[in-house]
Amino acid sequence: MADVLVVGSGGQLGFELARACWPAGLGVVARPRAGLDITDAAALRANLAELRPKIIVNAAAYTEVDRAEDEPERAFAVNRDGAGQLARAGLPLIHVSTDYVFDGEKHDAYVESDTTRPLGVYGSSKLEGERVIRETLAEHVIVRASWVFGAHGKNFVKTMLRLASERDVVRVVDDQRGSPTPAADLASAIVRIVERVLADRGRFGTFHFGGAPATTWHGFAAAIFEEHRARGGRVPKLEAITTDQYPLKAARAKNSVLGCDAIREAYGIEQPSWRAGLGAVLDELSGRVRA
Repeated sequence: MADVLVVGSGGQLGFELARACWPAGLGVVARPRAGLDITDAAALRANLAELRPKIIVNAAAYTEVDRAEDEPERAFAVNRDGAGQLARAGLPLIHVSTDYVFDGEKHDAYVESDTTRPLGVYGSSKLEGERVIRETLAEHVIVRASWVFGAHGKNFVKTMLRLASERDVVRVVDDQRGSPTPAADLASAIVRIVERVLADRGRFGTFHFGGAPATTWHGFAAAIFEEHRARGGRVPKLEAITTDQYPLKAARAKNSVLGCDAIREAYGIEQPSWRAGLGAVLDELSGRVRA
């Protein structure tokens, strides 16, 4: 039995949720996809019958943004249909969504009530997951996050470190702005939300969570290389380019900065410093990077 069921513990956020500092006495079970595929209704029923959790945290997602353009069925199966199955379980649900539900045309930070307009399959599948949850289950908290990075899984930080070891020059887009978010801080925010919901002091709805201050991918890369150099790492020359100079299959928003006032007012959760989170991630990775 468990109080909290975390699904998707094989990903970078799920990994941090599995090793997060949960309140004493709270039983937490984390399941990777191999242990619980949210698209498998029978597997979900079996896990719920076995564990009888009080609340579900969904960190499972199809996150291959460009591949989703060629695999829309897989993206929607996980991000929409899987989320819907969790909602139909009837338990309070904490669900993680994304900044990709916005088109990036707004100049200021996006707030929860702003109009959504995804630019690609991935964002559309995540937005559909949000819709199904809202229509199915009143007791839900949707947390939209952006530019998540951590020591585990695939992310921009680890890509930059790999490129630093392989190339003399790295070119990074400088006309897309966002809110880098340490996965460990996102996990801590979710723990706080779960604790409040289980104590009947939670507020349901949609909230944004992202690191501060806002930056560009180029600015983020510059910080990564600066921190890497301070730890004795090899650093390439960094060049700024435009989105047009780095075409990808899926379109990216020029602005995906998330305004986080609502989550602070509802749960007392402040925006974390992504620079501090970056240092912690590089400290954890430094042994592997040197190897």
